[in-house]
Amino acid sequence: MNFENYFYLLENKERAALSKMVEYLDGQDKKVLLLTTSNRWEKSEDVPKSTMVARYLQDKLAGKCQLIDVSKLKIYDCEGNVSDHQKGYHCGTKESVLKDKSKNPSGCHRCWASINHPDDELWKISKVLLETDVVLFFGSVRWGQANAVYSRLLERLTWLESRRTTLQESNIIKDIEAGLVFVGQNWNGQSVLETQMQVLKFFGFKVPRELCWHWQYTKNEKDETKESYADAWTTFKQKVL
Repeated sequence: MNFENYFYLLENKERAALSKMVEYLDGQDKKVLLLTTSNRWEKSEDVPKSTMVARYLQDKLAGKCQLIDVSKLKIYDCEGNVSDHQKGYHCGTKESVLKDKSKNPSGCHRCWASINHPDDELWKISKVLLETDVVLFFGSVRWGQANAVYSRLLERLTWLESRRTTLQESNIIKDIEAGLVFVGQNWNGQSVLETQMQVLKFFGFKVPRELCWHWQYTKNEKDETKESYADAWTTFKQKVL
């Protein structure tokens, strides 16, 4: 694949951020997990912009990366076990361990939703995540927030944060670096990035600035024309990757 073909997608600032991300990762002998979360209709051939960035990294860092499209997995909603008025706080307790060695070889996956829903596929992420050195999340900004699939994933991973804070156990992700790439249209992109960087720090990840950036087409939050959305794609193709 001709890598230079990708660079028509990023503007100078974001292109520099992407280059720094590649340089940072390429200079280390580490396993990298890429988690894409921006979704489309199952039969659509369209590729979200953030997913294009992930695929670029997968190609550029050949042999180091594993890419998982989270939107294609069956992941149930978080059950809110941090705030259960009847049972009290029981998110990530030892009783919630997933007792399946093929799905949970580390023995660290603790989530009631995984037990309550046998067909839940969060384990396909946690199994790889707990064996990786770097995890990168890719998503879109929708209505000024991180997209739904990303948010569902982070909520379902709350047990990682629970065990080191509320339950006062070890931080099993303390040596894993985490990063973020968000792509949006016209509102709140920087705020979403900064918020989610802080969330990952709360979880217990190491969050290098070199692994975090976002792209937004315009700062005019009232620009909702069809022309604007069409030009955003053209601009992204011409100036970002």
